[in-house]
Amino acid sequence: MAAEGTAVAEGGAVGDRLAKDSLPQSQCPDAARNRRRGSSLSRDAERRAYQCCREYLGGAWRRVRPEELRVDPVSGGLSNLLFRCSLPDQLPSVGREPREVLLRLYGAILQGVDSLVLESVMFAILAERSLGPQLYGVFPEGRLEQYIPSRPLKTCELREPVLSAEIATKMARFHGMEMPFTKEPHWLFGTMERYLKQIQDLPPTGLPQMNLLETYSLKDEMGNLRKLLDSTPSPVVFCHNDVQEGNILLLSEPGNTDRLMLVDFEYSSYNYRGFDIGNHFCEWIYDYTHEEWPFYKAQPADYPTPGQQLHFIRHYLAEVKKGETFSQEEQRKLEEDLLVEANRYALASHFFWGLWSILQASMSTIEFGYLEYAQSRFQFYFQQKGQLSVFPSS
Repeated sequence: MAAEGTAVAEGGAVGDRLAKDSLPQSQCPDAARNRRRGSSLSRDAERRAYQCCREYLGGAWRRVRPEELRVDPVSGGLSNLLFRCSLPDQLPSVGREPREVLLRLYGAILQGVDSLVLESVMFAILAERSLGPQLYGVFPEGRLEQYIPSRPLKTCELREPVLSAEIATKMARFHGMEMPFTKEPHWLFGTMERYLKQIQDLPPTGLPQMNLLETYSLKDEMGNLRKLLDSTPSPVVFCHNDVQEGNILLLSEPGNTDRLMLVDFEYSSYNYRGFDIGNHFCEWIYDYTHEEWPFYKAQPADYPTPGQQLHFIRHYLAEVKKGETFSQEEQRKLEEDLLVEANRYALASHFFWGLWSILQASMSTIEFGYLEYAQSRFQFYFQQKGQLSVFPSS
């Protein structure tokens, strides 16, 4: 759940978890319920954009005057603020510097500073492999990226058979990459345990939604979830961990046969394959482009049907198992096992982003119904848990 939905009209590589505009979060949700979302650009953001572009891009960027630089807010994430920075048309290039870039300014950092370093390394590697946008600059508060003419997918497009097949293939290729990071799958439960500890350490707020830990007995429930997943075979691969519509770009000018590009690698790590697939299925439910409080819509009926899941899984396996031959029975067993694996790990997706959203509610300056979203994820967690045939008793 950490990416964006609506992009500026021209499109662009934006990425992040939800599709949210960069406005301060209201301290009083009730007062915000009827307010429509807008976009704003502070003088501080303009100043920071000018300084970063001038320092890291060089060439014509060192000649442009502050009032000439065009800085446009891009629909940002629930984690970051994003801006499209462009040189004026009348200013000639000096060398091969880009004419426009995407400036990403980090918001509330839940992953830790070390993760930002790893993400920058990962971003650079994927750029070199032509699997992601180019990286033009890295600094403590954010980075400068290639601006790619594109638009993020819409939630409703995830269910289109042709696009779903392409996403499955793209995910399978991502899973096949070798990256210079720890191969131990500590990320999922290690991160959730850290989130849980941070939530327990939060000062009391008096808001009933902040009692979600007790309401749902989340500490004990995490133990139940761990038991289930320990009994669910799932290979460890390099996972994106956030393949939702805002992080899937439909390129305006595809350079090859691939018209989709994955972006936002903030949560990427070696992890269990089932989480990436199950998490993607969960994202069929959520539309993060809703313009009124709480700035998302949830449609439980949109969770992929068994047939839609099988369509995705078959294209995923076709890429992963390319060149291998299986009997009809072996193919059926592969598909059935992956269906079980993905739907069990979908529970981990709800749990992970539910904890994430409780924490964001305590520190984010981006306007979004984080507590409402957390409650929604835990409600769906228990709903889907009840639909599984095998789950340790609570």
